[in-house]
Amino acid sequence: MSEESNEISTANEIDNEQTRSLGQSIVRATIGLAIFAVVTAGLIAITQVGTSERIAKQIREARSKALYEIVPADSHNNSMLDDAFQIAAKELGLTDIEDAFIAKQDGKAISLILPVVAKEGYSGPIRLILGLSPDGQIQGVRVIEHSETPGLGDKIEARKSDWIKTFEGRSLDNTASAQWAVKKDGGDFDQLTGATITPRAIVAAIHEALLFYQTQQGKLNDTAPGTLFVPAIEE
Repeated sequence: MSEESNEISTANEIDNEQTRSLGQSIVRATIGLAIFAVVTAGLIAITQVGTSERIAKQIREARSKALYEIVPADSHNNSMLDDAFQIAAKELGLTDIEDAFIAKQDGKAISLILPVVAKEGYSGPIRLILGLSPDGQIQGVRVIEHSETPGLGDKIEARKSDWIKTFEGRSLDNTASAQWAVKKDGGDFDQLTGATITPRAIVAAIHEALLFYQTQQGKLNDTAPGTLFVPAIEE
C-alpha cells in the first residue's frame, strides 16, 4: 500500500474515532440533561406541594383565629368546626367549595359564618369570613388572606386598623343599597388613605353576601353539618 493510501486510511480512522467520541458525548449530554430535567421537575413538584400545604395550613389557622374574634368562645357552647358545612356559591365570590360555620348556644343558632371572596382587590382576590346573626345583621368581618400593598391596602387587617370593624351592626335593614359604597363613591364607608380599590372591593363583596343571605336565609339555616349547600335557583 502506498504511503498516500496509508495517510488516507489513518485520517479516516481518526475521523471515525472523533465521530464516535462526538456521538458518545452527545448521548452522555442528552442523558445528563434528561436526568437533570427529571430531578428538577421532582424538586419543583415537591416544593409546590410543600408550599401549597403550608399556605393551606396558614389559611386554616387564620380562619380559626378569626372565627373566635367574630364569635367569642364564651358566647357559644358548640364546636363550630364540628357544625361546619360546605358551600358552593358564586354569589359569595367563591370559585371552589368552602367551609361555612354555625355557632350555637344550647342548640340554638346564634351566628352563621360565611366565606366570602372580594375578587377585585388591588393586588388580587381578598378572602374574608363574614359573621351574621339569624336576622342578617353583621356580627363581624375578618380578612384571612390577601396580597394588598403593605402600609396601604393591608390596613384591612384588624391588627393594623379598625376599618374592618366598621361593618359590625350593619344590615340591609339599616343601610340602604346606595350606601354600600366607599365615601368617594357616595357611600357610607371610609376609604383607606392612599388605597380606594381595596375597600371598594370589600364593601361590594359584603353587600353581595348580604343579598345572598337574604334570598337563601331559610335554606342556609337548615343546612345540616357535613353536607354541601347549593343555592336555591330563583324562579
